[in-house]
Amino acid sequence: MCGSELQPLPDGVRRVAEVLQSKGHAHAPVMLDNSARTAQEAADALGITVGQIAKSIIFRRKSDDVAVLVITSGDRRVDEKKVDAIVGKTGRADADFVKAATGFTIGGVSPVAHANKPVTLIDRELFRFDVIWAAAGHPNGVFQLAPADLEKLTGAPVADVVKVESQA
Repeated sequence: MCGSELQPLPDGVRRVAEVLQSKGHAHAPVMLDNSARTAQEAADALGITVGQIAKSIIFRRKSDDVAVLVITSGDRRVDEKKVDAIVGKTGRADADFVKAATGFTIGGVSPVAHANKPVTLIDRELFRFDVIWAAAGHPNGVFQLAPADLEKLTGAPVADVVKVESQA
């Protein structure tokens, strides 16, 4: 034992762990020694490609102030026009809105266990991978899953929500 397993989990990670366990998910959250605040940091810490990081991006729907969660592959950029076409006009969400709406701070937003249920979209680009990793409610917390698990855990639709990469 190294002692880290004796440390209590942060509140956000504990909430995520409880949801994952209640839904019979096979993988509990793990705490990394270093921050996984960005997709690249998480990929480096896990020894995987950045595309295998399921990053959670929060937008603010303008019509009703509801959080819109877009779960996208770490190597892709969200196309806000595509998101808006599906959910209605959105705008940027600042750190205070993200914390109030989700219960998580930016850099640790999980796809599950939100304080308030967001409108959620899953980027189809995640399905390029058999195994992906998502934030678990804290900048150092992550959990493993398959892209299809995101659908089961969130009930969200899979959509084309990323920018088309230009061919050089």
